[in-house]
Amino acid sequence: MRSTALIITAGLVLMSSGVSAEETGTEDSTRWKKSLTIDFTTTQTTYSDSWVGGEAGSVNWVTNLNGHARKQLAPWLAYSTILKMSFGQTYNQDADTKRWRKPQKSTDLIDWEHVGRLTLHQFIDPYAAFRLETQFFDASVPGLQRYFSPLKLTESAGLARKFYEQDKDYITSRLGLGLRQTIKQVVIGDTALLQTVDSTLVDGGIESVTDVILTLNDQLRYVGKLSLYKALFSSESDAATNDDWQAVDVNWENQFIATIGGFITVNLYTQLLFDKQISGRLRLKETLAIGFLLKVF
Repeated sequence: MRSTALIITAGLVLMSSGVSAEETGTEDSTRWKKSLTIDFTTTQTTYSDSWVGGEAGSVNWVTNLNGHARKQLAPWLAYSTILKMSFGQTYNQDADTKRWRKPQKSTDLIDWEHVGRLTLHQFIDPYAAFRLETQFFDASVPGLQRYFSPLKLTESAGLARKFYEQDKDYITSRLGLGLRQTIKQVVIGDTALLQTVDSTLVDGGIESVTDVILTLNDQLRYVGKLSLYKALFSSESDAATNDDWQAVDVNWENQFIATIGGFITVNLYTQLLFDKQISGRLRLKETLAIGFLLKVF
């Protein structure tokens, strides 16, 4: 998976150089509209060996990076990119011995999307997009760390509509055809042997994505994304024992970011997932954190 790491690293360098490009244009549409924030949140409790009552300490920490940039590269071409990265761990203390256990991963996300839109000044515009979704490492099997696995790559093209745009805020929606490749390292045989083999699943279908970034007031910001995907064909359809792969995949993310005093942040994040191949039930994640904020630009 070294090539994957190189792709991500090279892309981060390109994004950082691109969004810091010279902004000498007089028209607002010719300038980079960009935002990059990094926050760190943590909570900690600990108990001495002499403490009685069954309490156990814990340390939780999470760091998040949220960035987006967009620019009218030419009168006929607009480009936008959104990058989200999160990682966190939890340390737990044994209630009896008060010794600290090995950390467990609590949050892990890399989500990077690029969209190019032909600005024809019509009600809808053609677009092409590329999205990379993965995590830093897969810790589902103890003792085996599979880096950047699973890796999901989505290429799509279709029609897009910009409903609202002002400064760094915007609301866009697009509908098109997508092709997905899901690359992962699968454990073969006995898990105690820790042997893996690369597996690639390919499917294609209809994709709908809506992005919302809004500044509600000077201290509160909202970032939302609703992704829907309906597979029309799959490389595993012949081997599948059911038609779960045909169900619509849903990924709905909502994030409210409140800033206090310019450097303290309160971050509320919710994610609603549905992938019938993984689970027939809705999966909900909620994170509420208070910590420090670094606003790069």
